[in-house]
Amino acid sequence: MPNYFHMDYQSIINRYYPEDNELKRLLLVHSRQVADRCLLIAKKHPELPLDKEFLEEAAMLHDIGIFRCNAPSIQCTGTEPYICHGYIGGQILREEGFVRHAQVCERHTGTGLTKQQIEQQHLPLPLDRTYEPETLEEQVVCYADKFYSKSHVDRERTVVETAQSLEKFGPEGVRKFLKWVDLFE
Repeated sequence: MPNYFHMDYQSIINRYYPEDNELKRLLLVHSRQVADRCLLIAKKHPELPLDKEFLEEAAMLHDIGIFRCNAPSIQCTGTEPYICHGYIGGQILREEGFVRHAQVCERHTGTGLTKQQIEQQHLPLPLDRTYEPETLEEQVVCYADKFYSKSHVDRERTVVETAQSLEKFGPEGVRKFLKWVDLFE
């Protein structure tokens, strides 16, 4: 049984994205793509103990922090580096009272970020938390997210294209992704 009260993810999105503009449209289209893929994985794998309601909520909110980031190509006009969008989303959802959802935000970047990667790459993220997906739901959202880009919402990457897109971050992320392919496809 989930240990959280029911949430209305759309009202949270509307609170932080009150205008009906291109950024909100991108966020909603991308998040729905990720949520639908998560729900499809849950349907295809009844043997996995996945919380479908939580999966949909978390997928719809995993990028809630992008508006505070500087990524003009996807209509984000904030001041923070884009790599911080998960951490920022985590802060937002913690303030809203949704810790499990906050952890999905923080843990969906790439295939997860290790403390070593953060330190070696001098990423502007605090080291007081985990940025690697741990629960099955966190892994499913992180995995599903890799197939969709906010800069090209009209297309879905193949498994091969997705693996190739992760190569620039090193072989460990590709290995983790391919394990998820075996588990979730």
